[in-house]
Amino acid sequence: MRYGYSSDCLNHDTGPRHPESPDRLRAIRQGLSSRHGVEYVEADAIDEAQARAVHDDEYVEEVREFCADGGGQWDPDTVAVEATWEAALKSAGQAVWSAHEALDGTEGRETPFAIGRPPGHHAVADDAMGFCFLNNAAIAAQSALDGAAERVAIIDWDVHHGNGIQDIFYDRDDVFYCSIHERGLYPGSGEVGETGEGDGEGTTANVAFPAGGDDDAYLATIDDVFAPLLTEFDPDLLLVSAGFDAHEHDPISRMTVSTEGYGVLAARVRDLAERCDAGLGFVLEGGYGLETLSESINKVNEVFEGYEPVAPDGEVDDRLRSILDDARTAHGLGEK
Repeated sequence: MRYGYSSDCLNHDTGPRHPESPDRLRAIRQGLSSRHGVEYVEADAIDEAQARAVHDDEYVEEVREFCADGGGQWDPDTVAVEATWEAALKSAGQAVWSAHEALDGTEGRETPFAIGRPPGHHAVADDAMGFCFLNNAAIAAQSALDGAAERVAIIDWDVHHGNGIQDIFYDRDDVFYCSIHERGLYPGSGEVGETGEGDGEGTTANVAFPAGGDDDAYLATIDDVFAPLLTEFDPDLLLVSAGFDAHEHDPISRMTVSTEGYGVLAARVRDLAERCDAGLGFVLEGGYGLETLSESINKVNEVFEGYEPVAPDGEVDDRLRSILDDARTAHGLGEK
């Protein structure tokens, strides 16, 4: 794979005990160091006009000035220093690079994966939250729509609901947002009945599992809920908001996705993009166990080098299957 990366993203210093630390990127690069063919690309930072395409003008100015004044605690979870603004512009720039590379037909071993930080999927139009300042995936999707794309789909497999992406596109029919997340975790949104409004009615799909959601449940979500919806939506671009904090050993969640499971998820979204004739790009979100984050991204990389991951042969238990059936029913698909 080709990775969008900038050392400027290491300068976003969240402090010694914050889970979203620069060590996340260092761990990813260390884990990929033995892989042949891995390439790093430093894309251009976005300009403020691109940020304002999805964020309010006043908010963009407020964040820039907050960082210029030395930063501090935006909220109890979301921390900035002076260098955070440039890191955020670079992180969003990597996401835009991933989207446009995918639209240009880059695939296979060169599939683009933006590994910037700070992450983005919690940032709403007018506020920072959940470690996020600029909504990287939303900025990338809008940039694609301002270019060659007519429709963009986003699959968010981070363990937390991407409330920011959902809110930004909730009333629009040109972006289909799909999220798998753990019920009850921050920020508390992402219920099955949240399906969009106005022109966007039906273009948001949420599957919220209780603690213990596993490989079988995640793969069934892709196959039984997201795939039929996105096949009908027919996107030109499929972006993956790729958080790895649903891993069974991640320190801040209670899901049980395995390292191999992330490889199978990557293969399923690759196959879905091919069926839709859509470009495929990845944008890093969460993942806070350094070893599990590194191993999981390495496994995704292997898939695009030709590795065939081993799919689980279990069944989705009845409790989790009922959640999938509810999601299908909310979108008129009926029970599986």
